[in-house]
Amino acid sequence: MIVLRYIVVGLTYMGLGLGYIPGLKMNRASIALGGASLLMALGVLDLKAAWGAIDYKTLIFLFSMMVISANLAYSGFFQLALEKVMQSIQSPLGLLIVVTFGSGILSAFFLNDTIALILTPLILSLTQALSLKPIPYLLALAGATNLGSVATLSGNPQNILIGSFSGISYLSFAKALTPLALVSLLIQIVLLWLLYPDVRSTKSCLSDTPIRYRVYKPLLIKSLVITAGLFVAFLIGIPPAQATLIAAGLLLINRLKPQRVFNKVDWDLLVMFSGLFIVTAGVEKLGILNLFSGLVYTPLSILGVTAVLSNLVSNVPAVLLLQRLIPHPDTKTWLLLAASSTLAGNLTLLGSVANLIVAEAVKKLGYHLSFWEHLRFGLPLTILTLMLAYWWI
Repeated sequence: MIVLRYIVVGLTYMGLGLGYIPGLKMNRASIALGGASLLMALGVLDLKAAWGAIDYKTLIFLFSMMVISANLAYSGFFQLALEKVMQSIQSPLGLLIVVTFGSGILSAFFLNDTIALILTPLILSLTQALSLKPIPYLLALAGATNLGSVATLSGNPQNILIGSFSGISYLSFAKALTPLALVSLLIQIVLLWLLYPDVRSTKSCLSDTPIRYRVYKPLLIKSLVITAGLFVAFLIGIPPAQATLIAAGLLLINRLKPQRVFNKVDWDLLVMFSGLFIVTAGVEKLGILNLFSGLVYTPLSILGVTAVLSNLVSNVPAVLLLQRLIPHPDTKTWLLLAASSTLAGNLTLLGSVANLIVAEAVKKLGYHLSFWEHLRFGLPLTILTLMLAYWWI
């Protein structure tokens, strides 16, 4: 029985790292839930303990942010914002800067995976219209959605988790990590400038080809007003889960069919989180976490272990495991965990969901972003930004 329990844990984390289990048609959501159910079947946890392991505040925050992002997407906000910014572009270098800071800033306020999903086809359309090679700009999008999301609690799923566990306010988190995010975006631009000579041009590449999209003005105004109110709520200290749920509920009171909004919700991600909470509780009960306890005793070791685990099992499972182990979980330690788990996602193509979203979207449209092409950019970017994070925090 003991051996079976360890095998289940091992297969679960292997599947989470790979995104699949060989021979089975499973994704990360079904792997997490399957692992949780097997641990329950093997007597590690009962239903009451499994239910108690689920952090409802994290799930509410995540779900509500998805509803808010879906309404903004349907209103045409993201496309409108991109077009307004693009009007100032005069060159390939200008496009690189706009893509980097535009997607990075949007990712700071909305989930980075959502931004990657929405902007990838738009960036591809724009580079085609301007007769530019798309790969540098797609790398900029993938990297910036990770780097920009470092800045706030609403930027990515692992930050949402850390906000729930640590109790750090939205404003305090943003004050601490926004400078790190902005400097990291600058580092990305310099790296892409060095790696891809084509993006260095400052000659005008303007095109009369417009980005095609529709704006639903009433929904846009309502979504922007409620989103602005949400960020005011964050700033005055209302709990993020409560504030986002109220905002999402208000946005659902409209003439847009709710199915259209709910179809945009990443249910797989919510199921994966639920399963991971249970699996992590099972891992703790089995004493497996003790194997890592001796590896996270200094800030440098926390950064190193987080970066490695984030690329082995993905950043969300890594945070769930390490948050139970870190010594003296003060504000700086939580911030280091948030920054290192997110920045490490740029190391490989498999390091974050945002990277995979861009790669898959590109593949469907006839382009190819290879593992090695990404690594050539991601390796130096990750090393430099992790060094910066350690020094800053």
